[in-house]
Amino acid sequence: MLKQINIENAHLLPGLFKERADINRAYLMELKAENLLQNFYLEACIRTDRDISEMHLGWESPTCQLRGHFLGHWLSAASMLIAQNNDRELKAKLDNIIDELERCQKMNGGKWVGSVPEKYFKMLETDEYIWSPQYTLHKTLLGLYHSALYAKNEKALNILINAADWYLDWTADMQNKNPHAVYSGEEGGMLEVWAGLYQLTGNEKFSTLAERYSHPSIFKKLAEGGDPLSNCHANASIPWAHGAAKMYEVTGDEKWLGLVKSFWKCAVTGREAFCTGGQNSGEFWIPPHKLGMFIGERTQEFCTVYNMVRLADYLFRFTGESAYLDYIEKNLYNGFLAQQNKFTGMPAYFLPMKPGSVKKWGSKTHDFWCCHGTTVQAHTIYPQLCFYEDSEKNRLIIGQYINSEYKHSENVTVTQSVDMKYYNDGASFDEHDDSRMSRWYIKLNVKADKPEKFTLSLRIPEWTQSAPVIYFNGEEIKNVTAENGYFDIDRTWKNDTINIYFPAVLTTSSLPDMPQLTAFMEGPVVLAGLCEKDCGICEPESALAYTTEHTYSTFPWQQSVYRTVNQPENFDFIPLYDVTDEPYTLYFTKKNFS
Repeated sequence: MLKQINIENAHLLPGLFKERADINRAYLMELKAENLLQNFYLEACIRTDRDISEMHLGWESPTCQLRGHFLGHWLSAASMLIAQNNDRELKAKLDNIIDELERCQKMNGGKWVGSVPEKYFKMLETDEYIWSPQYTLHKTLLGLYHSALYAKNEKALNILINAADWYLDWTADMQNKNPHAVYSGEEGGMLEVWAGLYQLTGNEKFSTLAERYSHPSIFKKLAEGGDPLSNCHANASIPWAHGAAKMYEVTGDEKWLGLVKSFWKCAVTGREAFCTGGQNSGEFWIPPHKLGMFIGERTQEFCTVYNMVRLADYLFRFTGESAYLDYIEKNLYNGFLAQQNKFTGMPAYFLPMKPGSVKKWGSKTHDFWCCHGTTVQAHTIYPQLCFYEDSEKNRLIIGQYINSEYKHSENVTVTQSVDMKYYNDGASFDEHDDSRMSRWYIKLNVKADKPEKFTLSLRIPEWTQSAPVIYFNGEEIKNVTAENGYFDIDRTWKNDTINIYFPAVLTTSSLPDMPQLTAFMEGPVVLAGLCEKDCGICEPESALAYTTEHTYSTFPWQQSVYRTVNQPENFDFIPLYDVTDEPYTLYFTKKNFS
């Protein structure tokens, strides 16, 4: 099993992903603590003198049954940034919020720390409809868990220990009254958080709760080889796979790994995906072989993108198979980035794919959809996806090629960046850079204060159409071939530089049930045509020509711009992640010249 890195030793460097992460961090700081806590105060009968116009609305409105879910996401996101960057501003804000949650718990009798009434769980007992109270509470519990794990807040752990007593009482009561109640209210994330807390503390309370949440019907169906996903709620099912993965990590029991792999087979390898990597419509899994009929405005819910990336991360650590890293990469570009507004940081709940689509962005304080929460978390996990440790083989794996730095040991620091020159944050091209104008020129620097021996494994992306070009300290390595998706360099490192070029070419991607429709990709990046209709594409393999402005402000990740040639109507293509408010089209009907 591979080791997840200590995120305190990794952080982003200037580049596309840091730009997006910085926008996200600014938003976390912008939100007022009293508004984040508003529903916890209301539930604890703590008076606040504010007009409703100042409060968070949408799904955070005091009239919404999911109210309070967003604070848990906020805590998780802030905790990750505190660990990575020693962010003292966020730490002060997080510590204050947790002080207030402790106050709310005491006002509620010492156990309940919910933003909704305990009576919502009584409604689960009687099978009366209520909108996902376990989902709402799970976000708070997970945020507190991350606050203890990453932000080292001890009060958060004490709150969780007291909250566990409430859940122990309730689940024991339900075993006698209505066992089904424990498996209702969108409860899928509970298994992972209880198992994680047991892993962190060794406290048997959490082990007991993990056991009580470990028998959902989805596990039985997966074990029997069935399809429990098609036409079912996508984001309610994925957290169960997270729970099984965490149970395998904690117990080592192969039963759990088998369930995770069965879920992945059912969700991914046995089910086609859109060019972006998404596989759902209207929050539901699309049945196999029917993608085309579901193209519309409500495809690719962002929560599913984020949670499937998390699942791929688990499976990569369990297996070391590079296919999971390729999956993550495609979804980072065409989900994480594409569904975040590059100016405001706001989320797109869905990623529309019908011709002439326009992304619908959330507001800063009046929506707070579920995808609002997963978006603020998504842009904090990039560093942990870049590097992985294989301690058994003394191996460091480069998982994603994102500008970042990692302290591999007390002695060794590894940095990676796009291999271009920068002056005042502008990319500069001159006679000394060998005409490198591509994001896929990568530079790795290994700095060792003392010589240290280990293997550096470079992922060779599945989209690479020909052998990558690799230089070690200025000398080309001949006959570069990938073995199981990697190229390994095993040596004693001093102060060394590796230059890599991954040949990325334009490719087309068609839908299996509608092969007449095609989309365009550059490497893992989906390209969006800036047009308001499917005007058709003649000879797709030769329809696009590369174009760019040669300026100081042309960053490598802002290239990938093309224009159609020899078409009835010519228009531009840009990366889907660069589309903000422009109408765009992803899939075009193949046509013949007439």
